[in-house]
Amino acid sequence: MTGVHSLLPDGHPGLLLPPGQHEDLPRYLAAGGYAPLPDPEPLLDRVAGAGLRGRGGAGFPTAVKLRAVRDAAGPAVVVANGEEGEPGSVKDRWLLRHRPHTVLDGLRLAAAVTGARRTVVYLSDTAAERAVRRALAERPADPRVDVVRTEHTYVAGEETAVVRRVDGGPALPAAKPPRPYESGVGGAPTLVANVETLARIALLHTHPDADGAAVAEGHLVTLAGSGGRAAALAEVPAGTHLKVLADLCGHGRAEAVLLGGMFGGLHGPGWADLPLDHDQLKAAGGALGCGALHFLEPEDCPLAVAADATAYLAAQSARQCGVCVSGTGALAAALRAVAAGDAAADTADRLGRWSAQLPGRGACGLLDAAARVAGSLLAHFPGQIDAHQDAGCAACRRARPGDGHRFAVRVP
Repeated sequence: MTGVHSLLPDGHPGLLLPPGQHEDLPRYLAAGGYAPLPDPEPLLDRVAGAGLRGRGGAGFPTAVKLRAVRDAAGPAVVVANGEEGEPGSVKDRWLLRHRPHTVLDGLRLAAAVTGARRTVVYLSDTAAERAVRRALAERPADPRVDVVRTEHTYVAGEETAVVRRVDGGPALPAAKPPRPYESGVGGAPTLVANVETLARIALLHTHPDADGAAVAEGHLVTLAGSGGRAAALAEVPAGTHLKVLADLCGHGRAEAVLLGGMFGGLHGPGWADLPLDHDQLKAAGGALGCGALHFLEPEDCPLAVAADATAYLAAQSARQCGVCVSGTGALAAALRAVAAGDAAADTADRLGRWSAQLPGRGACGLLDAAARVAGSLLAHFPGQIDAHQDAGCAACRRARPGDGHRFAVRVP
């Protein structure tokens, strides 16, 4: 069972997560939703002044993306990206199921800012699609919104994969450049925005007198441990220490954490003092990514977690880039051999070399995630390779590498 918690106080202007109320149109209108936008420029300035960053993974400044699409040649397209590929993340599906009008309002506002003539909601979750279609049936009719369904995979939410699927093709990443803001859906400049990002744009508009930074600072995070036990979806202020989040979901005994779904890597001693902050996590060698945190209890083996993560990523490869297929496969095979006690003498050296050389060489971030998992294991748990030599461990023997079961969390 996944719990729902908020560390933002009741009445906070940036609150998305109060549980127990389905967001219908009367309730959303009463909260100030779908307010007119006579001039989009002040809203763009407000998004920039608030310091809002994208919540899809990269944490890129939202105002920069909005301006890039607005200033590109030709009529634009805006896509609400609700396809969260990380098995340990549930926030986007929760928003689409329970706050569809907030997301659709943010989509409307982003379209107004960019001058978009077409908008799309992109998703794979059946319950989310039902909620969105109900909301579309009762909301104001302008602008037109299309709903595009995709299959749930790790790479389906990557922005070029989104564009390909909306255009009727497979949900697979494409080579860059061009980026979607240059040439996206149908060749038009396209903003692919995470649904939480759009929801926070809506909050900035519905709370015009509130401090913008306070509205934008909230983060939806998915918290869990092995097998999804003691999982939680939480809304917390930026800067919250990771130990507070571990305590919040019942993993106060944790000795390590896997950050950002799988993109942020493993962190051992000192992890508890890290803040939920893009820049500080990057400085520590990690990444916030989609905001999913997987805590490792004392009985969990970090090598088993790394082996499972890389095997899952290797299985999820789009198999379009040779370097990704060979790279993720080699990382997964090496860690699987270590976990089984069958590692060669040079395995640690090879893992170190690959984790340094592979990032940036694939069409999407999947290869980077696998390399960071392996590299962070070596950096934060340097004794694990030797400890598993010729033996392995009980946790590794229990693992089911490749299916992602360890990281899966149920949507509350």
